[in-house]
Amino acid sequence: MKKLHLFVLLLLVVGGLQAQDNSSTEKSAKEEREQKKLKRISLFKQLEEGENLYQREFSGGARINTDGWSGFLEMGRRKSREKVTYYQFEFAEKKNPKEDKKPGSIKDIDQYGFVYSEKPYIYGKKNNFYQAKLGIGQQRLIGGKGNKNGVLVNAIFYGGLSVGLLKPYYLNIVDPNTGNAVQAKYGENAAYDQAFTDRSAIIGGAGFGKGWGELTIVPGAHAKTGLRFDWARFNEVVSALEVGVNAEYYTKDIPLMVFQPDKKFFFNAYLALQFGKRWDKKK
Repeated sequence: MKKLHLFVLLLLVVGGLQAQDNSSTEKSAKEEREQKKLKRISLFKQLEEGENLYQREFSGGARINTDGWSGFLEMGRRKSREKVTYYQFEFAEKKNPKEDKKPGSIKDIDQYGFVYSEKPYIYGKKNNFYQAKLGIGQQRLIGGKGNKNGVLVNAIFYGGLSVGLLKPYYLNIVDPNTGNAVQAKYGENAAYDQAFTDRSAIIGGAGFGKGWGELTIVPGAHAKTGLRFDWARFNEVVSALEVGVNAEYYTKDIPLMVFQPDKKFFFNAYLALQFGKRWDKKK
């Protein structure tokens, strides 16, 4: 009888210990799940709302200038919490505000009554002017995001070298001497220059491909300053709007229009959109 009581007592003790162990295991598993959940929440909040401390960033975008357009690529390297040094390549075209695009003359009317015309042209234009720019700049933090719907605000300072590419602008005109159609650029012949500004003598544009073999390189320098507003929900994404002003100086006068003075210095305001990504440097 004593042995039976002892056996029952032993079973109760073992059962209690096993129940306690199971309870402890369940509690430990529950705590582990809670820790993982908190870690995921913390990581999500860091991506969504935390400070942007990524070491690298790459983006591209387009810019509308008050005197033309440009497209650019940008690589950034973080130096500190508040500073990012970035390198930018940009390709742009200058346009004079006085440019006036005209339709080409009527070429033919077919048997169905459809009208065909020559290529449109810009009246009084002498040259296309493109620029390849390479420079270095810095972003300085003004205001960080308070939450996922916040906006990251940076001040921008930037400068570098420009390579101006001057391309002759060709028109199809009526030769005043022979009456034949010829392709002409401004400045090569006095008689053609006169026809160049006579709308009745202009047939139409010669096309975008004409003149690339006659490029003139004009060195220069450029600088800009502005504000960049990044509204991306996650810090690893670049989605930004930039507004600012840009100044450029070239080593010789740039002739763009017949009826406008040539100039070396250009100043404009701009609005840019850019998109890209951020990441940490691999160790």
